[in-house]
Amino acid sequence: MVHGEIWTLKELFVTPNEYIYWSIQIVMYPFMTGLVAGAFVLSSLYHVFGVKQLKEMARFALVFSFALLFAAPMPIILHLQHPLRGINVIMTSHFTSAIAAFGIVFFSYGAIVASELWFLYRKHFVEIALPLKEKQDKNLLEWMKYLVFCALTLGVYDISEESLKKDEKAIKVLAGVGIPVACFLHGYAGFIFGSVKANALWMTPLMPVIFIMSAIVSGIALCMLTYIATMEIRKFLASRRKAQSPFYQSKEEIKSVEINVIKMTAKYLLLFMIFAISLELLDLIFRGYTAVKSWDVLRSVIYGKDFASIFILQYGIGNLLPFILFLLPNLTLRRAVIGVLLVLFGVFMMRWNVVIGGQAFSLTFAGYMHYQLPIIPHDWETFKEGLGGAVGIFVMPFVLFWLISKIFPVFSNTESH
Repeated sequence: MVHGEIWTLKELFVTPNEYIYWSIQIVMYPFMTGLVAGAFVLSSLYHVFGVKQLKEMARFALVFSFALLFAAPMPIILHLQHPLRGINVIMTSHFTSAIAAFGIVFFSYGAIVASELWFLYRKHFVEIALPLKEKQDKNLLEWMKYLVFCALTLGVYDISEESLKKDEKAIKVLAGVGIPVACFLHGYAGFIFGSVKANALWMTPLMPVIFIMSAIVSGIALCMLTYIATMEIRKFLASRRKAQSPFYQSKEEIKSVEINVIKMTAKYLLLFMIFAISLELLDLIFRGYTAVKSWDVLRSVIYGKDFASIFILQYGIGNLLPFILFLLPNLTLRRAVIGVLLVLFGVFMMRWNVVIGGQAFSLTFAGYMHYQLPIIPHDWETFKEGLGGAVGIFVMPFVLFWLISKIFPVFSNTESH
């Protein structure tokens, strides 16, 4: 059976070898890489541009971006018919191919984020490692913790004021360098689509810029959602914990910090939403104004076949509705949660409409193809290319974030100190 035949429905005049080859995993790929770039840009708003109100969110977003980084290439690996060949992109990376360049960009970005995390948490590593180093009778758990944190210090135990100032300068430089690299990490996905001459919907120089802007929007939205969920868990634990630790925060104190951080982050989310929506509408208007040869079939897809998914789901529910929710005064946490969920839905629909919508019409310009997402898997193929595979990819960074936060505490006043 041909790859794509299971979930492709054909209508009118379609050539026999045409199918929707790029399925849900190729939708998830730009969606996940966009979250990586967006989370890093959010963290850089404090480290580079000095937005003091985002100090708490910056630390959180940087750790979350690191967790998302490991999940970013997984959709491509799952989509490959021979997943073991995916390592070739990493091992033989070069700039003569947009796909092969991923290896260089991915490792460069990973090195920048890992280095920035090390400088940010070096003091924490030393403060954990030194007491364990001096302790004589260590149990097995303490030995393991000692070995891990001693390795993470890289042998640098100087935490004097002068040394910490150098760390701050290094963080600022890395964050500044990381912004264009993070944008390129996701922008090249838009470059791949925008450079496909054979596809009329994808062929536009605005595609990389549109992808980058919507990526920043989605990354900020997911960081806000995860931050709210994490703070709610902290409030619940604080209500059950007695004030015995010097780092203890009451439920009311945590709530005050939470709403202030969310309100400030929402302002930047709105700003980048304006840029993203403007670029998408500009591209749509430009296509209609130029009305190239393929415009007739594009118009039948945009204003006909995919009208509901583009104008109702993406622009209406995913853009306009959350935009109104964030513009209303006195933003509450409940309204913020609903807003960021709708924003994430809107960005996902944008990826869906680009990837799936771009394959909806035949190269004959006289036929259409419809994608049926496999909900109930019948075999491995329908699982990884269906709802199960997409949900698994989306859940993966949250699990990684929970594990990584055991080493890199996301809150500066954590009890682990």
